Amino acid sequence: DDHEGAIKDYTRVIEINPEYASAFYNRGLSKDEMEDSYGATSDYSKAIAINGKHKNAFIYRGYAKSEIGDHKGAIKDLTSAIEINPEDSYAYSARGYVKERAGDYYAAISDYSKAIEIDKTYHQAFYNRGYLKDKMKDYYGAISDYNKAIFLKKDYENAYINRAYAKAD
Repeated sequence: DDHEGAIKDYTRVIEINPEYASAFYNRGLSKDEMEDSYGATSDYSKAIAINGKHKNAFIYRGYAKSEIGDHKGAIKDLTSAIEINPEDSYAYSARGYVKERAGDYYAAISDYSKAIEIDKTYHQAFYNRGYLKDKMKDYYGAISDYNKAIFLKKDYENAYINRAYAKAD
């Protein structure tokens, strides 16, 4: 992947049309890939300033803020994404992930559960919820979630490994 080249091209697009929200958003994605969370956050913010309903810019700014330790700001952004589209299972799962990183496991489990309620085939949400249940010593609950993740994705290595750990505990 040539993210440096992509950033140069997106920058050129922005010079031509400074109101092109998607150029800022996509440049932010490339900066994220290069582990420039501060630069990515800035670009996502510009995309949101241009288009206040850019759900994905809110989601990825939330991830970027979480990477720099601003979990409160990240949760606010992910809540904004959910307000834009309350049926977006990915946004709930992303917010769950940030709440997990912030140490709020019960709230994270609630968000993963909401993601699963919206999309019953969302194997990653089952896995993430199982991981937290395991961490909280709810081994039966964890095994159940890992089983569902494996059912949905037969070759899910991490789900098999973590299910084995949960069984051994």
